[in-house]
Amino acid sequence: MLDFLSLQDLIIMGAGCICLVAWLVVFLLSGKYNAIFHTLNEKEYPLKELYSTGYFLTELFHYKFKGKYDRKLRMELGILHEEKYVEYYLRVIYAQSLTFGMLVFLLSFILYGFNPDVLLMVICMGMAVLAVYYFMTLSEKKIQKRSEELLNDFSEIVSKLALLVNAGMIMREAWIEVAGASDSVIYQEMMRSYEDMQNGVSESEAIRRFGVRCIIPEIKKFASTIIQGIEKGNRELSMMLKAQSDEIWEMKQQRVKQAGAKANTKLMIPMFIMFMGILIMIVVPIFTNLGV
Repeated sequence: MLDFLSLQDLIIMGAGCICLVAWLVVFLLSGKYNAIFHTLNEKEYPLKELYSTGYFLTELFHYKFKGKYDRKLRMELGILHEEKYVEYYLRVIYAQSLTFGMLVFLLSFILYGFNPDVLLMVICMGMAVLAVYYFMTLSEKKIQKRSEELLNDFSEIVSKLALLVNAGMIMREAWIEVAGASDSVIYQEMMRSYEDMQNGVSESEAIRRFGVRCIIPEIKKFASTIIQGIEKGNRELSMMLKAQSDEIWEMKQQRVKQAGAKANTKLMIPMFIMFMGILIMIVVPIFTNLGV
């Protein structure tokens, strides 16, 4: 069988065997870190049982998690998780990224065994790099999705608070009344703020933290409005919330119009493709007949 293998095949297969043995060694040595990832959600973190291999590499090379990109990741994770879990999830992201990178890299050698095409193998190795990049930037994508979810219920939140405060309810009571109305993202953030208040944090500070976690400019402005209103009194707060509620509903209408315009633009693409297909079906037979 070796007669049919070229020198290139032997070199690549040898390199693949070395990489596979190295991965197996890492897999066996990394078993002591398995417990770190047991609590992760399987749906959100697929193949979490193998993350210990990626984590082992960070420990092996004594990575300090102090780079510029690590600071950026910490800021993003601070939005998605409680502050006390930020360091944990930072290490999870690195472990996840390195694990999938290694698996796709090994897959490129296996793929070469079935189809000895160097270009295909190089493309697969490039996908290993892309896999690392994808998982390292996943928190940013989660924040974008989360921001959209926050904005979906934001106008309703402001309206409810404005009505309750206008009816004479104090802010703390109105806040918990609204926070318990649903379990979507923004309501969960409101509940976290209420828990902060229950743990001794002042209303102003709890609401300021709420604005920081939500990061969206509109919600930050909303949090600042409430803090100012609390300082000026319930009557002033009621008027400020009413004014902001009207402003936010107008902004929501603008977003709906913009979303509709984008949807129409996206619809134009398949319509154009269908038009070109119909045009080809009509024109080609005509030119064929003319040729005859």
